[in-house]
Amino acid sequence: MITYEERRLRSLADEGRWIELLGAYRQARATAVAFGPVQGGPVRGGPVRFGPARGAVEAAPLGHLIAYAAPPEVAARLFDPDGGPGTAAGVADHDAGPLWEVLATRHCWRRLAPLLGPPPVRRLVAQTRVLLGEDLSRDAEPDGEGVPLLLERWEAAGRGEGAPVREYLRDGGSRSALLTLPASREGLAPVDLPEPGARLPGQPATRALAELAGWARAVCVRGPAPHAAAQLAPGRVVTGGYLPFALAWPALVQAGVADRAHGAAHGRLALWRVLAAMTGAGRPGRPGSADRADRAEVEALVARMRCFTWEDPADRLRHLHLALEDPATGLSWAVSGSEEV
Repeated sequence: MITYEERRLRSLADEGRWIELLGAYRQARATAVAFGPVQGGPVRGGPVRFGPARGAVEAAPLGHLIAYAAPPEVAARLFDPDGGPGTAAGVADHDAGPLWEVLATRHCWRRLAPLLGPPPVRRLVAQTRVLLGEDLSRDAEPDGEGVPLLLERWEAAGRGEGAPVREYLRDGGSRSALLTLPASREGLAPVDLPEPGARLPGQPATRALAELAGWARAVCVRGPAPHAAAQLAPGRVVTGGYLPFALAWPALVQAGVADRAHGAAHGRLALWRVLAAMTGAGRPGRPGSADRADRAEVEALVARMRCFTWEDPADRLRHLHLALEDPATGLSWAVSGSEEV
């Protein structure tokens, strides 16, 4: 049932009264922050006002509408603290997805860059624009971890297989490809796995993999990829096969989108931490020449990496089964998990 306040808000949006809607959002969010979620009904009539329950319920979808449809000069103010305590959206505010990602899908970086203040929001918006194919290597401030501001060749190739950024709808909701590994049985065949390799504890890349996909298990072994897969696979004989890293990239990025509060930028940043850790670097890059050197190491790693994927008969809607082998070090990492979305 569409309430009086919902009709009123839609009318304001249709009339382009975005400043009033921004004020309503700020009031709703401040109320939600102050009171938290409680039971109650909407306040009817008069100016746009919200009781505590309506504040908690209405803030997120109203923020989504502003981020999606308002002019960027207004939408960027969702994250501006000039409205007072508790009124600004944070990086975790979301409806169908995080509000910063909704905004990032609507406008190019040159429109948004002069308007965005909070550094965490700027970074996530910039990384989202990169995932959408925009080259920010000359137009944005360097990433704090040295993650490149344009897609590398293997990322661009993977993006052609499936875009990890949600497609948002004006009135709420989103469309998103369900990117899984393996995506299908095509190219897979019965494989007799070897004995599991001995686990190597304490590897930074293993921790980074576990942080990337918090719903999956991650291990590191000494030996080829099938030895790592054998640690997590459902049996000695699996349906599996090798694939290029570019085909694994979309699923790995989406693995980092743990819930609606996370966007695809979180996944890309987390994956670069994994790759940097596999090279032995503490982070993907550092300012200056070291930044370029670390990126070169990641490039070399991806070029030589062997990737093995397999099926699990118990797979649910979202699943990821992948072993990553670095022939240069003799180490392999496996990540495997399945969950309902």
